Amino acid sequence: KKSGLRGRGGAGFPTGMKWSFLAKPEGVPRYLVCNADESEPGTFKDRYLMTHIPHALIEGMIVSSFALGAHTSYIYVRGEMMPQIRILERAIAEAKEKGFLGKNILGSGYDLEIYVQPGGGAYICGEETALLESLEGKRGNPRIKPPFPAIAGLYNCPTVVNNVESIATTVPIINLGGEEYAKIGVERSTGTKLISASGNIVKPGVYEIELGLPVEEFIYSDEYCGGIANGKRMKAVVAGGSSVPILPANLILKTAAGNSRLMTYESLADGGFQTGTMLGSGGFIVFDEDQCVVRNTWNFARFYHHESCGQCSPCREGTGWMEKVLHKIESGHGSMSDIDLLWDVQRKIEGNTICPLGDAAAWPVAAAIRHFRDEFEWHILHPEESQTRNYGLAHYADPLQPIVS
Repeated sequence: KKSGLRGRGGAGFPTGMKWSFLAKPEGVPRYLVCNADESEPGTFKDRYLMTHIPHALIEGMIVSSFALGAHTSYIYVRGEMMPQIRILERAIAEAKEKGFLGKNILGSGYDLEIYVQPGGGAYICGEETALLESLEGKRGNPRIKPPFPAIAGLYNCPTVVNNVESIATTVPIINLGGEEYAKIGVERSTGTKLISASGNIVKPGVYEIELGLPVEEFIYSDEYCGGIANGKRMKAVVAGGSSVPILPANLILKTAAGNSRLMTYESLADGGFQTGTMLGSGGFIVFDEDQCVVRNTWNFARFYHHESCGQCSPCREGTGWMEKVLHKIESGHGSMSDIDLLWDVQRKIEGNTICPLGDAAAWPVAAAIRHFRDEFEWHILHPEESQTRNYGLAHYADPLQPIVS
């Protein structure tokens, strides 16, 4: 709790608080489950961590399991990540050989076994309760909450589910001390964060940044993304994976009040969804002036329609409607009423599903219409032209007029 660590998987919930909710009934086992089912478009930092520094995760699993009183822990890995699964299994074997896993670890009297469980490739299993259902051998459908996993999780026992990066971060927190770690970063965004940078930038890759870094520096500094590729201008950014609202260039660099936007949970969210977004999973996708927002929104909608588990009617039906209507507009067959239909459908999905996948599908559509409505209208008014060229940069990089309160 002293470190101020927040979940690195997307929601940003305080990790120490999440651990404190874990029930401790007598005679009932507790479990730690690592969510390595990284599937969000634009996010690949956990895969990088598991590939190149797997022992950071294994050490974090040991430290976290000991703190939680868990004697059996699991790493649930996306099924397509077979190289990472083999790497983790080898790292676990090496840790066991050195006496860091198994019975009576280093003579401490503490026992721990860690198992790697491949998933089936379903994005929905990144939702913690769907993950637990899958881990138990059932269909990966999200559970109704409450009860929360901390009370009734894996096999109906108290369970903590944390992201790969969150668990790996416990090691430097132990080494530095919680209060020292909290000095890194700013305000309630403490420590460092892995960012998956992709899109139309000079240097795509995974970057570890200190939270509080200006967004402009992250995009244009040679130390990080190196600017926009091929001398183009930036049009828009998805800052935290495909599920967070897209922002035009002028709003990702500055808040509506005219302040520099920072790589923190609070600064990116400044202005709410009207003028802000979320840090999310750290999937930072940059679009240049040649990119089509309508086409990219359709691509995201296709993904969420395909990955919906179908349990909730608003998500099951709504994601399909959004995909079809967006495709209709993108292919030059849309009408003005389609924009209002999209807005109405996304509004009926948000907040009306068991898990956040419905919200994740609705938010990108809402933000695209909110900030790029004129591009949608251009596709409808110029159907033939929209098939041969993109709308371009338009006014999306124009300086903002600061809002005076």
